[in-house]
Amino acid sequence: MCGVTGLWTDAAVELDAHLERMTDALAHRGPDSRGTWREEGVGLGLGHRRLSIVDLSAEGHQPMLSGHGRFVAVFNGEIYNFEELRAQLDAEGQDVAWRGHSDTEVALAAFEAWGVETALRRFNGMFAFGIWDRRERCLWLARDRFGEKPLYLFRHARGIALASELKALRHSPGWREVVSPDALASLLGYNYVPTPLGIFEGVTKLEPGVALCFARPTEEPRRLQYFSAVEVARRALASPLPGSDQDHVDQVERVLRRAVALRMHADVPLGAFLSGGIDSSTVVALMQDQSPRAVRTFTIGFTEAAYDESPQAAAVARHLGTQHTELILQPADALAVIPRLPALYDEPFADASQIPTFLVSQLARRHVTVTLSGDGGDELFGGYNRHAWLPRVWRRASRIPSWIRRGAAAALTVASPGQWDGIFEQAGRVLGQRALMRGPGEKLHKLARALDARSPLQLYDRISGFWPDPASLLRLPSRQRAPSWAWDRTLGLSEATMLADTLTYLPDDILVKVDRASMGVSLESRVPMLDPDVFELSWRLPLDRKLRGGVTKWALRQVLHRYVPADLVERPKCGFGIPIDAWLRGPLRDWAEALLDPSRLRQDGFFEVAPIRAAWETHLSGRANLQYHLWSVLMFQAWREAWNKGA
Repeated sequence: MCGVTGLWTDAAVELDAHLERMTDALAHRGPDSRGTWREEGVGLGLGHRRLSIVDLSAEGHQPMLSGHGRFVAVFNGEIYNFEELRAQLDAEGQDVAWRGHSDTEVALAAFEAWGVETALRRFNGMFAFGIWDRRERCLWLARDRFGEKPLYLFRHARGIALASELKALRHSPGWREVVSPDALASLLGYNYVPTPLGIFEGVTKLEPGVALCFARPTEEPRRLQYFSAVEVARRALASPLPGSDQDHVDQVERVLRRAVALRMHADVPLGAFLSGGIDSSTVVALMQDQSPRAVRTFTIGFTEAAYDESPQAAAVARHLGTQHTELILQPADALAVIPRLPALYDEPFADASQIPTFLVSQLARRHVTVTLSGDGGDELFGGYNRHAWLPRVWRRASRIPSWIRRGAAAALTVASPGQWDGIFEQAGRVLGQRALMRGPGEKLHKLARALDARSPLQLYDRISGFWPDPASLLRLPSRQRAPSWAWDRTLGLSEATMLADTLTYLPDDILVKVDRASMGVSLESRVPMLDPDVFELSWRLPLDRKLRGGVTKWALRQVLHRYVPADLVERPKCGFGIPIDAWLRGPLRDWAEALLDPSRLRQDGFFEVAPIRAAWETHLSGRANLQYHLWSVLMFQAWREAWNKGA
């Protein structure tokens, strides 16, 4: 795992100085070594920061030249099947004089032997890279299939710059900082800046599964989409997996087992995040079953019982026999992370679970250099509640006249979310049961927003978004980037929802959160669920192997139950959250008040003051929990303050 940078310009600039500053800005992503390389007379240079994972010797140093000197690479990530590819190259009689045993060396040999496009299609891994073809004078940029690794691009009239993180680009020649209103509107809508947008004008993020070939730094590149999740899903649905329930569970276990095994290869200590939920427990179970020693597992606990899943994680760890490390946090521990978030996440990012994700990464890094996680299981196997109930809600709501739906929505919002929470809490006491969901009032108000949706896409947008009309909050003309491009109308509603999550929420929220948190402490995180074979198999499974009788991730649960008793892992989905709502009314109140001060909002010139202040006052009053809405504004304000200070 590493950080990559690059420049290509036709302007007369101090290329080495710019490149070195860009590369040093990513030291946290690669603390083990650094290197730069330039092509004389071309105005092109590449930079690299290395976190040594495979082949710890100097033979793994980058930038790396291919054996015959045609390609120069800066590579971030891992190619898990590199040993298999190396064997294929040898079997084909390719003229490769191997110098070490790194996956980057294998990638370069594959480019020379098969060409960039064919090699990319054969790679099983997570990566983002820049490759300079010295013979064809072409700069290749590419990103892995699902967007596990980031790649930012800055283009201007005289050239292009690339980097793993935005903070490196600010040291490139021609850099300018103009906040994109469209990116800001999307941040308010979804709590992240969606690909390909960047928070600054002129900055984009390369899409997953895409490679670009620049023949000149000032011209449009040739675009190659070497992988399409949509096309793979469609082909898989057209070729459903034959067999019984048992056959299908066996297949899921076999393919996921191999994906886990591939990601356990490392020349450094390795462990896993364990929340005690279905996804992480399955990954850890398959790791432990293939490991000759106890797997290191890590979890974060909280003193607030509603957010604490550490007892469940500990129970799973005891059953599997892992070497488990647990850290119970006081509120002050989590609050201390908040000032670090703007620099850590680099671009405004407002999923509040970024805080525990960073803390568990920090905990793991004290003991290991690589971790595996269960991310991706929800998107592939139908794990979010919306995968099950969106089709039901639309099927029923679409039969009801719109005026009746509007009336029902109005009825649901007569009581505030806080009042609904009190009603559910009281009902739970009367019935002697704990509430089955966290924050029922907010969920009912979100349902009210969804009731008058005019299409399944609009319904999906409303239940997955936050501020209902982000453009109205901004003083600059803007538009929110709706997920319409990711909505496949040829699929059933459950499948369309899962695929839309895979194309949007997964790469731009979940994977960003994990990458920045882990790399912020020089930890590599690997995601077995996003193995391409696992993805294809998940789409060949009949829908009722994912969603059955109100149970999500049915097939995945059956695999897990072969290793862990059901009563240890079966419980309502909790998520990886923290009580931001209460903290904003308590220990974070002064911090938030300063960022939301009316005079400051007016002076900054981004937000309309009245709706922001109204939301803040409503939240403080307890009439509604607007933590997710406010967190996006607060994270932007905090990011801008830190960015202006050079953080």
